[in-house]
This record gives sequence, structure tokens and C-alpha cells, in this order.
Amino acid sequence: MHPYLEIARPDHWFKNVFLLPGTALAAVFTQTSIELFWGKLIIGILSTCAIASANYVINEWIDAQFDKYHPIKKNRASVLGKVTARWVYLEYLLLLGIGFSLARLVSTPFLVTEIIFSVMGFLYNVKPFRTKDRVYLDVISESINNPIRLVLGWFIVTHSLIPPSSLLLGYWAGGAFLMSIKRYAEYRFIGKPDIAGLYRRSFKFYTETSLLVLSFFYANCSAFFLGVFLVKYRIELVLSLPGFAILFAWYLYLGIKSDSPAQKPEHIYREKGFTYYTIFLAIVVSLLFAIEIPGLNWFLENAFITQE
Repeated sequence: MHPYLEIARPDHWFKNVFLLPGTALAAVFTQTSIELFWGKLIIGILSTCAIASANYVINEWIDAQFDKYHPIKKNRASVLGKVTARWVYLEYLLLLGIGFSLARLVSTPFLVTEIIFSVMGFLYNVKPFRTKDRVYLDVISESINNPIRLVLGWFIVTHSLIPPSSLLLGYWAGGAFLMSIKRYAEYRFIGKPDIAGLYRRSFKFYTETSLLVLSFFYANCSAFFLGVFLVKYRIELVLSLPGFAILFAWYLYLGIKSDSPAQKPEHIYREKGFTYYTIFLAIVVSLLFAIEIPGLNWFLENAFITQE
């Protein structure tokens, strides 16, 4: 059973941490105590992990013919022939069934969002759609899982409201930044453009320069939408913007390192300095939600200079 557990990638469940900001923000916006939803939070996380694993299972099975060109992924169980189609598809359906069954216990909007999560995984991997093969669309379609996770976290607390569009777009662009840095790190690691194109079709059109420019574009988009959200909903949070700028710059630094850890973002927590800083920034943001700084309203009230 180990190969089938391996292709479900339980070590990637760490990515579902992106669900928690949605839960925290919904709790703040609706002034809901955690005692009222902690049970749904646990069920929701388990549901999301199951759906994510279903997406990974189908990903590994279909990608086996391409992963054989990757220096490390060529050792995956699917590439080595340790799994068979019959049991892979059964595992895929079983994980979807578990995920959807758990999602029903949370709420109907949560279940619908989980279905969308699974559909995006299908479109990303399966022909004739297979968006992962299409240049630029590969990053955009994969990173949409970030706002989906945010919405999942939000619907654990409430479904009478939806997250602000500026937050969703900022989260999406932030995910696209992370994904383009991952693409850049993978492209450099493989080293040979012709081999890289066999591993991932979109690499036939990318270059190191285009991937860096793309990541810069997404970082700017994320900062813009994040700024809109902070100014509109909580002016005190503007003070955290330099902290987010450092976070983006630090991740870029990790991405351009030789054999970059950005190739495996699910293991980025092993970069202790980066992890500690992320926790510190989360604490700062939490404090800014709790602290009132009336003086900052001056920047909104005096946004225009008038002539006497």
C-alpha cells in the first residue's frame, strides 16, 4: 500500500495552511468565537486534505510519462510502475468520496467550493484541458487553488458573507508569484531547456528571464490588491505592508538559490529563518487587527490637497 499512500502526497497537506487566514478573517469580520466552529474547522481541514490528495493521485498517474525526464521525480512510484491504473482510479474516487462526505458536514457552500477545488485539479491535469501544459495559463490555473482555500476557510465560519474581492485577487496573485518562482527554480534545476520541455510542455516557451519577470508582475499585483484590502477594511494593517514586501523578497531570494527549496513549497517550513519570520508577521497582523491607531485616519481624511 505504500506506493498508493506516496502518490496521495500527505506531506503536501501543509499547503492547506492557506485555508486558515480565511477562517481567521471570517471570524474577525463576523466577530465569531472559535468555540463555535472549531469542530467544523477540523472536519474542513480533513476534507480539504482528502480532495487535495485526490488531485495529487490523478496528477502523479497522468504525469508519469513526463516525470521520467525530471532528475528527482523519475523515482516516483508511478514512474517506476509500482501502481496500476485500476487501483489508482479507485483511490482517486475514494478520496473524492471522503472529501465530499466530510464537506457536507460543514455546509453546502463549503461542499460546492470543494467540488470546484476538485474540478480545477481535473482541468489542470487531464486532457484535452490540461492547463498545466499551456504557457502562462499553467501558473494562473494552479494558483487559483489559493483563493479557493481562502474561501473554504471562510465558509467554515460563515456563508452569509463572501470574502472581499480585493482579498481574493491578492491571494490569487500571491499564489501565482509562488508558482512562477517554483517554475523558475525547477527550470534552473533541470538545466537543459530541451529536457525541461519534455518534462513540462510549458517550459518549451519559458526562459529564466520570462519566469522572473512573470513573478515580479504577480508580486506587484498581489501587493496592489492587498493594499486595497488593507486600506478599505483596516487602515492599521497598512503598517504591515513593509513586512509583506520583505516576505516576497525573501521568497524570491530562496527561489534563485541553487537547488532552491522553492521547488518544493510544501517543505518551505524547513527554512527556519523564513518560517520564523512568517510567524512573526502573522503575529504583527493579528496585533494590528486588535490595536486602534486613530492617527492613521488622517491619511484617508486628507487624501486630497485643496486650494484655499
